[in-house]
Amino acid sequence: MAWLVTGAQGCIGSWVVRRLLERGEPVTVFDVDTQPRRLAQILTKDELGRVQFAAGDIADTAAVRTALERAGAQRVIHLAALQVPACQADPARGARVNVVGTLNLFEAALALGLKRIVYASSCAVAGPPEDYAGERFDAGSIPSPRTHYGVFKLANEGNARVYAETRGLASIGLRPWAVYGVGRDYGLTSDPTKAIKAAVLGRRYELQFGGRIDMQYTADVAEIFIRAAEADIPGAHVFNLRGEVLKVEEIVSIIERIVPEARGLLTHRQNQLPIVPDFDDAPLRQLLPGLPHTRFEDGVAETVKLFRQLQAEGRLPTDELK
Repeated sequence: MAWLVTGAQGCIGSWVVRRLLERGEPVTVFDVDTQPRRLAQILTKDELGRVQFAAGDIADTAAVRTALERAGAQRVIHLAALQVPACQADPARGARVNVVGTLNLFEAALALGLKRIVYASSCAVAGPPEDYAGERFDAGSIPSPRTHYGVFKLANEGNARVYAETRGLASIGLRPWAVYGVGRDYGLTSDPTKAIKAAVLGRRYELQFGGRIDMQYTADVAEIFIRAAEADIPGAHVFNLRGEVLKVEEIVSIIERIVPEARGLLTHRQNQLPIVPDFDDAPLRQLLPGLPHTRFEDGVAETVKLFRQLQAEGRLPTDELK
């Protein structure tokens, strides 16, 4: 079964590719970034050699159609997007990539006879905790995004529904929260991973927020995207993801427990991110039983192990910590 993964040079995409290769699946990566630096952190050279690369911009209609056609893909996972900082800096470009790019992929899928798409929405469709009774976001909660990025993701959810209702293209949108693990080096919620890396390196690091946050291990998130892409479910659906909701001081304490020599190196600010932290994922787990769920402490231990291995090999990038 051939797969196309857009935005696979990012963190979640890299782990999706790793999972697919472990299963022996042929996979084509479509990304504007031509340097597989995140993939190279978690794949062997042999594994990297099995990946087909298609360079192109998701906002380029013809390039998307060509990549999908050449890949011969029967399954598509759409992750290509600009993150919160880039959308905030240039909203028009953010809309071209995040919204028009998604429309391009849906149109290409229809033209080539695909039946479904799985795409990344985001917890950023939700508003801050004070918008929700009990600070919990469930299937009945009303989205109230506070960033351009969140607005764009909400637009994609609406467009996916229209495609299902008017043209029969099924889809599942997934809403990750704070994904962490090797390769997570950019975006609003990348600070916990940066803190883990700083601990391994023995450097000081200040997380730019406090409050509560939902930590989701990237290997779990990748597997959930794959399972969703394999699900033969008609219509358009959107599901929350949930990992482990923690206070930022608890995150720091767990990192220090795994890396004792980092005690006193990690600090954090007090401001709460403008997204309700507690998402209900029960509908997804009822639909797809047996989805992975890694405890944060175990995910940190695995991330530390991988960072130390990369460090020993002289391949641990540190640019994001400057």
